[in-house]
Order: sequence, then structure tokens, then C-alpha cells
Amino acid sequence: GVLIGGEFSLNCYLEHVNKMELIETRAFGTITMQELIRSAQVILPCSPFDETLTFFTNRLGFQLDLISPADDPAIALLSGYGLNLRLERNISEMTQATSTIRLVLKNDSELFQNAITEMFAPNGTKIEIVKETTELVIPPIEQAFVVSKVATNATWVRGRAGMNYRDLIPGRLGGRFIASHIQIPTGGPVADYVHYHEIRFQMIYVYRGWVRLVYEDQGPPFVLQAGDCVLQPPLIRHRVLESSAGLEVIEVACPATHSTYIDHHMQLPNTEQRLDRDYKGQRFVKYLAADETAQWHPWRLSGFEFQDTGIGLATADLAGVRIVRNSGDLKSQVLQHNAEFVFIFVLAGELTLHVTGHASEKMTNGDAFVVPEKLSYNFSECSKNLQFLEVSLPGTVNFVCE
Repeated sequence: GVLIGGEFSLNCYLEHVNKMELIETRAFGTITMQELIRSAQVILPCSPFDETLTFFTNRLGFQLDLISPADDPAIALLSGYGLNLRLERNISEMTQATSTIRLVLKNDSELFQNAITEMFAPNGTKIEIVKETTELVIPPIEQAFVVSKVATNATWVRGRAGMNYRDLIPGRLGGRFIASHIQIPTGGPVADYVHYHEIRFQMIYVYRGWVRLVYEDQGPPFVLQAGDCVLQPPLIRHRVLESSAGLEVIEVACPATHSTYIDHHMQLPNTEQRLDRDYKGQRFVKYLAADETAQWHPWRLSGFEFQDTGIGLATADLAGVRIVRNSGDLKSQVLQHNAEFVFIFVLAGELTLHVTGHASEKMTNGDAFVVPEKLSYNFSECSKNLQFLEVSLPGTVNFVCE
């Protein structure tokens, strides 16, 4: 057999596994599996996803360690009783019909010269071999003009912690960005847990209602009202505690698909307060719409003014988030930009969007759009109560008025 006394015989391994080549520059001798593998996971099909996950966590007492993606969960990692389980919703027919174990190699494992991804035990058990991934993958952007209207794109998907998600950028711009309209219809305590996200950028804007949250090192829980906004820096631990009925928030993140990890050890609020803590080059920031000291400034187009949320400063200009409103005396101006990402969500009122090469679009509250770089666009027929949320990467964008 391949395993001898709990150890791994290279000669025997070569006899039993096809296409596997050992690195010749190192004399391995006999290697224990513990030196090569970080963890082992039993893969189980998970459809229906929510019901199966609830069964394993609530009925059987398994602990949820990771869920991904948050807007439409398809993978969950659970642990308990000496087992690591990987629940997968989108699973192949072959995997469904075969017992499967997933072995995650350590980062520094140099066992195989060729990327052997699977093997089979004599009893037919499939063994998947994957490398441990620790680096955040940011897919290359696919610039595109995107329009999402609440009247025609009102599909809500049940996501993490019982929240409903509406996808505002269905194509995800090649997987680089996700923008979600999230709602919690029923008020009261939220079935959330202390967690964190492996992301490049993430912000939350409260569109309607209120929500009570708590963040690592940021003091006691606080309430965000409609119009408030927070930057969630990478890896900051946080938890949603309670919400009003009909809570709606807008969340923008990069990359589109990212993992949510559960922290079973940290209790929030924690005793230490470090309000200016650096999280991978970013700081937590909270923008409050009711802050009387907040200033309105002329926007790039005549007849508009904006408030800056402070996210540009907190991210060293990685991203910018602004609240823009009609200030009167509007003049139609055509402009274009050279940014990685410009996203607008209409908070109130309406406008007509004109984009070169596309039909004009009447945008009203709840609608959103993305304008790619080097594409000319302008606004017209803006209502007096028009107000919108603008998110850009980078924070400072060069706009050219034509």
C-alpha cells in the first residue's frame, strides 16, 4: 500500500500514482504526511445549501469557520468532533457519487514538481490535493457600462446570516468588483457572528432604516442611520447585532468573490481601543450624515455639490466615496474619466443618463450604474431632490469635461 506505518514511502508512491514526479533536488527519504499537509476536509454536497448548513450547525453542533461568497453562499467550511467538513453547493456529479477528501498542502510544501490535483484510494475514495492560498487574488478588470434598475432587476437572493442580496453589477467587471443592495426585512437581533473579510476594499452605506454594529478596537456598539456610511478595512473583526425592519444597505467590495472568516475567539466589543489602528494600510472610518460640521463642496459638474465621507483619506486614496446632490442651476456637461471604477447609486429623485453609443436611461431611486473609462456621458432632467452615492477607485479621479 501507499501508507506504511503512518508514513509516506516515495518509492511505493511512485509505483502507485501515475504522472507524479518528485522534486529531484532534495533527498526526501521517508516523509511523514504531517510535514506536507496543513489540513484535510471531507467534501459533502450541499443542496439545498441553507437547510444543510443549518442542520450541521444547529442540529449537530458543527462550528462554521468560513462561508463564501457572502451574497450567494456556495462553500462553507465547518469543524467539530475532530472533523473538517467542506460543504459545496455547486458540485460535480462525479464528486456527488464518490466519497471525497480534500488535502490542503502547506505553503512551503515542495513535494510535487507537477501540479497533481487528485488521486484515488483502492476503495474508490477521491483525494483532491490543493495548495493553500494565502494571497488575495484581484482579477483583472473588464471595463463595461452597466445599468441596474430596481424595476427590472429586483431579484433577491438569500445570502449570509439570513440577509437578502440584489446584485447591482451582474457581470462583476471580470470578477473585480461587486456591488450589492442588501436588505433585512424583519427587524430585531441579527443572526450574525464575529467575522472578517479578506478583501482589498469594502464599504457599507445605509440606504434605509438603521443597523447596530460593533467593530474591533472601535469601542462599544453603535447605530448607523439612513445616510451613514462605514469603511470596513481588510480583516477588521465586526458583527451585525440588530436592525430595523426593512433595513437596506449598499455594499461595494473588491474583489467580487472573497471569503468571510468566522472568528470564534474574539468577543466584541473588545477591551482595547485603537481608533487609528492600521489594517493593511487602511483605517476604520464612520461617516454620519447628521454631523452638522460636515461641509458641502462644489462637485465636478456645475449645479451639484458633495460631501466627502473620509474614505479617501482612510485608504490613502485607494478609494473615494461621496454623497452628491442637486444644488440648483444645473448645466448639462459631457465628461469622461480614466478611473478603474466609477459606480453611482441613486438615493433619491431621478435623472436621465446619456452615454455615448447607448440609449438614454431614466434613473430613479434604487437604480445604479457603472460608467467605464474613456466613455463620454452626461446627466439631464435631474429632479430637485436628486441625491446619489458615488464610489470610485482610486479616490482621486481625473475627469475631463468636453
